[in-house]
Amino acid sequence: MYTNCHTYYSLRYGVLSVLQLLELAKKNAVEQLALTDINSTSACLEFIRGATKENIKPIVGADIRNGNTRCYVCLAKNNHGYLEINQFLTQHLHSHKEFPEIPPSFSDVITIIPFEKVLEFELETFAPNWYIGISVTELNKLKFSHLKSHTDKLVLLQPVTFCNQVHVNIHRLLRCIDLNIVLSKLPEAEQGATKDKMYSLKELDSLFEGFEHILSNTQAILNTCTIDFKFDEKRENQNQATYLENAEADYNRLIALVEERIESRYKTVDSKITERIEKELNAIRQMDFVSYFLINYDIVQYAVKNDYPYIGRGSGANSVVAYVLGITNVDPIELDLYFERFINLYRSSPPDFDIDFSWKDRDDVTRYIFERFPNTALMGTYVTFQYRAVIRELGKVFGLPKAEIDDFIKGDKQNKKNDHYFKLVLKYSKLIHGFPNYLSVHSGGIVITKNPVQAYCATFMPPKGFQTLQIDMHIAEAVGIFKFDILAQRGLSKIKDAIELIKENQPNATIKNIDDTAPFKNDPAINDLLKVGDCMGVFYVESPAMRTLMTRLQTQDYLGLVAASSIIRPGVTNGGMKNTYIERHRFPEKRTEAHPVLMEIMSDTYGVMVYQEDVLKVAHYFAGLSLAEADVLRRGMSGKGRSKEQFDALEKKFYENCKAKGYTPKVIEEVWDQIKAFAGYAFAKGHSASYAVESYQSLYLKKYFPLEFMTAVLNNGGGFYNIDTYINEIFRCGGIVESPCINNSDHGNCIKGKTVYLGFGMTKNLEHRSVQKILNERQMFGFFKDFNDFLDRCKLGLEQLLLLIRLNAFRSLEPNKHKLMWFAHLSHHSIKNKELQPQLFKAKRVDYNLPTLKSEQIIDAYDNLELLGFTLHDDFRFIKPGEYSISNARDLKDFVNKQITILGKLVTSKTTKTSKGDYMAFSTFLDREGKCFDTVQFPKVMAKYPLAGIGVYWIKGTVSEDLGYYAITTTQIVKVPRLPDPRFAEEQKTQKSVSS
Repeated sequence: MYTNCHTYYSLRYGVLSVLQLLELAKKNAVEQLALTDINSTSACLEFIRGATKENIKPIVGADIRNGNTRCYVCLAKNNHGYLEINQFLTQHLHSHKEFPEIPPSFSDVITIIPFEKVLEFELETFAPNWYIGISVTELNKLKFSHLKSHTDKLVLLQPVTFCNQVHVNIHRLLRCIDLNIVLSKLPEAEQGATKDKMYSLKELDSLFEGFEHILSNTQAILNTCTIDFKFDEKRENQNQATYLENAEADYNRLIALVEERIESRYKTVDSKITERIEKELNAIRQMDFVSYFLINYDIVQYAVKNDYPYIGRGSGANSVVAYVLGITNVDPIELDLYFERFINLYRSSPPDFDIDFSWKDRDDVTRYIFERFPNTALMGTYVTFQYRAVIRELGKVFGLPKAEIDDFIKGDKQNKKNDHYFKLVLKYSKLIHGFPNYLSVHSGGIVITKNPVQAYCATFMPPKGFQTLQIDMHIAEAVGIFKFDILAQRGLSKIKDAIELIKENQPNATIKNIDDTAPFKNDPAINDLLKVGDCMGVFYVESPAMRTLMTRLQTQDYLGLVAASSIIRPGVTNGGMKNTYIERHRFPEKRTEAHPVLMEIMSDTYGVMVYQEDVLKVAHYFAGLSLAEADVLRRGMSGKGRSKEQFDALEKKFYENCKAKGYTPKVIEEVWDQIKAFAGYAFAKGHSASYAVESYQSLYLKKYFPLEFMTAVLNNGGGFYNIDTYINEIFRCGGIVESPCINNSDHGNCIKGKTVYLGFGMTKNLEHRSVQKILNERQMFGFFKDFNDFLDRCKLGLEQLLLLIRLNAFRSLEPNKHKLMWFAHLSHHSIKNKELQPQLFKAKRVDYNLPTLKSEQIIDAYDNLELLGFTLHDDFRFIKPGEYSISNARDLKDFVNKQITILGKLVTSKTTKTSKGDYMAFSTFLDREGKCFDTVQFPKVMAKYPLAGIGVYWIKGTVSEDLGYYAITTTQIVKVPRLPDPRFAEEQKTQKSVSS
């Protein structure tokens, strides 16, 4: 009966979830209703799915508005009408144009024009599918209007937005947030009416007495509307059905590709490999995933042709076919990876290929996909209102001062002056928390569908220019749309850039084939880096947590790194298996503690579950479930199970089978609890192996070409640590790092011999056009001969020129930057000449006689700190003099269980909560030799000695040792002041004497 219902997907307007709207309909005995969110079809599929379950007939469409002015409501008569509405919305959302006041001609869409709009535009004739909408409040006006004579065109257009006054209040607050105004300034025209609610059918009959034809007309048009989508177990695959002209051609193409490429992957193709490939091909064909493989193959082939590095990971790495096609670089035969983790008959969704590209290349790969396949869009996602953000927004709506809002968020809830308003803020923040706030783009999901993407929802156009769905991945998967994950990371571009830098800087150097990682995995020198955690800049293994883990494990081979990449995940830790694995790895005698059956099943991980595949192994071999059933169990525990009933049945079967095998109830319960704690957070083994392959590629470059590799790391924005830490690593590897140089630097960082010249792009406040002027001039006419030559050729403003001088960028022309400072000011009149035409004769410059000016390293350090963010000097030399410890990181092993004092430069610190709710911190420092060491600050120490940002700290504590890993449990930690900037020393003395 209702043709204009809103949910909270009418962003910053609606307040009802889809579930609440359906419950409201059931409460009022409404058997059919239309969801028409404002300029959006985001909730339509979810509404159809939910309404069908509740035996309510769903009708979908959109409330078309310009701002908050309603133009008309569109209802889809069928799936084609839904497509028309979505295409109409898409056209205007992409172009950011207002919607036409008069509706366009649709073929399968019912258009309801509000009563007031019909009067405003003096409409007298109506298209066959046009109707006049009458709300409850407009009924009295109709009685006195000539429009009442259009008896066959009058229908109910009663907005349903609220249930009660609280909803009205929430709505008004949302409108204020949307308009960025205080509550008292909210215009009536920008909000809905309090009567925009659902009446019972009995109330409608009473209200429309004498106008019963309006209700019967409404019933009639709703009866003509039918929308058909299948969900969950009944869903149909909506992805592009075939890659070539038909399914048979696709399958023949897949077989041909495997036969063509197999020998490039396996030197000896034995029966084990051929049987596995045959098994996989049959499953791929039976599950109708052939086109999915071929599309992924097409994408990676584009990358290969353009020399774009990529990594194929996810459960797709469990497929030999994917390995042979080159979609992944992980050999499932070598690692004994189960294909059932990837594809099985219980799984209706396509296999999971995550393909990482360089952050520099992904946009071009995305562009190719959009041009190559006709029905393509990015996956959407909704950013929801988070609690703290809502508090801040509502504080602004109530006109509260920012300082008071900040204090309230920090925990000061005793604000007496505005206590009433803060109580309202708290009340409504809890109600709004979790509402969708705005549409965004999924981190890497791309959909390629068999029908136009607007068959499922409207799309919007984000800044990068790729159309994006108005739905998220959860409802997309429920209806049968499965995304391709095209992701971006910086690790791959570090590898590619490092190789280019090596070719430029060491043209005679021999660089091994980076894709052939077998020699790297067997290189003791590379494995030694893992063993001691010397992995700064290396993808995935450089963090303090990984460095700690690898040291404790004494990781020194590929399989060890694959295990470490998975052990670091919370699932292994939460299940209490992390330490168990480390102990059994380091001390073989501990392996006897494993359950004999588990030890036999998982001998490579000493009877400990480390990978997602281990869940399959245990469920299959320990509990006797089939591999396909075991994967359903795993997916159910990770929150991806499609059927609770199916999962419960498998859980029951797990217990029954284990009992029948003679296991004690205690052992069964322990194994089940481990699976439960583990399954949702662990990596697939193939996923970990994919990461490990990339790590080994980076490790090879770091070991044999450390300076070029670290320069590439800098050029890709660093990694886990700040830029200063990577510069320290260059120094530690025997390199020299210099600030930007007018004749040697480019926009990015470059390396010449062993010297890394920082790029002009690293300098704060140096304008891009200034950098371009310098580089263009140098490229066209050669190096600058002296400072006057630079002034004549590059017409920079004084401010930009002084930035370069403070960086000592002209040191190759004049080593004394203070002299250049004076000269720049004195010569500024010549710099002001901004004529673009070249001068025939250069004006002769006055050669000023300046007194001898003294320069100090500490001045350079302070200038670098301000302009670059780090000093480029030994920070330990610039702290206030004192009697400091001479201990370094290498001495920690001599102080186990003893007290030590040490100076350290803070690199990073991670704060975490204890079980009691107190805060503690794990921090990493560099010693005076540039080596890392770690500290732990427990709550009492952290409360007494909080860290005060980047700098040098004096640290006192006790050294602990855990399987070769050393850390300091601090008892005292104090930041050491820097020496003052001598340029301001006199000013500070003057201020001090005046104040005294």
